[in-house]
Amino acid sequence: MLCAWIPPEWSRQIAGGCPGPEEHCVSFPSHTFPAKSDYMPGTGNAESLDRLLPAVGTRRSPRKRTTSQCKSEPPLLRTSKRTIYTAGRPPWYNEHGTQSKEAFAIGLGGGSASGKTTVARMIIEALDVPWVVLLSMDSFYKVLTTQQQEQAARNNFNFDHPDAFDFDLIVSTLKKLKQGKSVKVPVYDFTTHSRKKDWKTLYGANVIIFEGIMAFADKTLLELLDMKIFVDTDSDIRLVRRLRRDISERGRDIEGVIKQYNKFVKPAFDQYIQPTMRVADIVVPWGSGNTVAIDLIVQHMHSQLEERKLRWDMAALASAHQCHPLPQTLSVLESTPQVRGMHTIIRDKETSRDEFIFYSKRLMRLLIEHALSFLPFQDCVVQTPQGQDYAGKCYAGKQITGVSILRAGETMEPALRAVCKDVRIGTILIQTNQLTGEPELHYLRLPKDISDDHVILMDCTVSTGAAAMMAVRVLLDHDVPEDKIFLLSLLMAEMGVHSVAYAFPQVRILTTAVDKRVNDLFRIIPGIGNFGDRYFGTDAVPDGSDEEEWPPRATLSEPERA
Repeated sequence: MLCAWIPPEWSRQIAGGCPGPEEHCVSFPSHTFPAKSDYMPGTGNAESLDRLLPAVGTRRSPRKRTTSQCKSEPPLLRTSKRTIYTAGRPPWYNEHGTQSKEAFAIGLGGGSASGKTTVARMIIEALDVPWVVLLSMDSFYKVLTTQQQEQAARNNFNFDHPDAFDFDLIVSTLKKLKQGKSVKVPVYDFTTHSRKKDWKTLYGANVIIFEGIMAFADKTLLELLDMKIFVDTDSDIRLVRRLRRDISERGRDIEGVIKQYNKFVKPAFDQYIQPTMRVADIVVPWGSGNTVAIDLIVQHMHSQLEERKLRWDMAALASAHQCHPLPQTLSVLESTPQVRGMHTIIRDKETSRDEFIFYSKRLMRLLIEHALSFLPFQDCVVQTPQGQDYAGKCYAGKQITGVSILRAGETMEPALRAVCKDVRIGTILIQTNQLTGEPELHYLRLPKDISDDHVILMDCTVSTGAAAMMAVRVLLDHDVPEDKIFLLSLLMAEMGVHSVAYAFPQVRILTTAVDKRVNDLFRIIPGIGNFGDRYFGTDAVPDGSDEEEWPPRATLSEPERA
């Protein structure tokens, strides 16, 4: 019988069951999984050297480059039978714009090749919640000196000692992930025993699974873990797996692997790893083969996540700022006869699609030119062709980046490119969950080092402000200063203006018009209709929704990559 040691305080929670999401699919963002080998699931002592090791006399496979991170993959879960579109990430912040609960962090410890990564993947698939990040300790080996590099090449460097890991970087990375921030994680090359130049960005953790042989070896690190699981696998099985992995994937010979195992791996397990079993909340014998233990772990995690669940009250959000004056951070384009005339055309339900697009583009251009006047400028002097000095102004920032909220927001990109030379563009996909009414983050692609830029965030209509708030929160999590964010929209409702300004008082809000009301379905009144449907010529949503649907229904057969 398969078994696991379960803490007594779990028994009541597990016995009573736990509610979990019914329609969600587990979300694997493209930056989530390290490319650590997927260790063979344990099946008892039946695993043999004859089956797992190369036959005697056969040539070793060519030396392959293996790293601690994999190539980017679409945010999809591919199983042997089907491809599942992943669920979006629900709000991880409250109406104040601040994170309400830290991400749930799970530590997976155990000996080398005990099956930690396989157990982690099994938990992720069974957990069935969006936006899970798997963080491997293998990414955090310290940078070796030249002498240590030479020792590693001769299998004489101890990678299984606590001193081999950069615990300061591990702790700071895990802290930022728990706080909802984006982090940069080193990519370790196991064939050269060095960090690669390019680091990987991780973001979007509702649940963090941190796995490694020394996962429980640091006191500060232990305090960050909400659940600690030790994967206990027989030493013979671990040796067989390590031989198989290092020979077939890392181009090493049997003698070198066994030498390293006897000299470093086994003593380190006895001295540093096995004693940490006592701090674990649960011990899983036989690793990934123990499905009963994994099921119990998942049940307990569901109960913990349900307690942390954030529930948005859109009605309360709508009434929170009634009768308040519009915020000073709002700037509305002057309603000249020309501007009002263009609004008349695009608001008219009889307007043709060609005219709707033409006059919308004109308004977008005017709005972006208006927004650029709020950027910081400094005095500068240039010389004219006549040889005279001209005292002028020049942009005082580093760079301007545009970020569009798909789908409608991307219609503003051409206008931004037309007035900002070499502007960088990022995209964020946010959809409304039809069951909960909450915004959900499905996809994002942001330029590198965006934290140094002034960011123009674009969406054509803002009614409740829920999607805009989520987009701003994403930018803040990527270390963009709040006062460097400019939210641009052709049309906004007062409710959306107040919601964004209340949560993020330093964000500059710019629009061509503000309508006073939203109806019971949170649609802008008198409004403009569904901007995306009118612009792209797609079918209108039956309820006349102002919210955007993406991808359009006609293209849902293929995964959408922004």
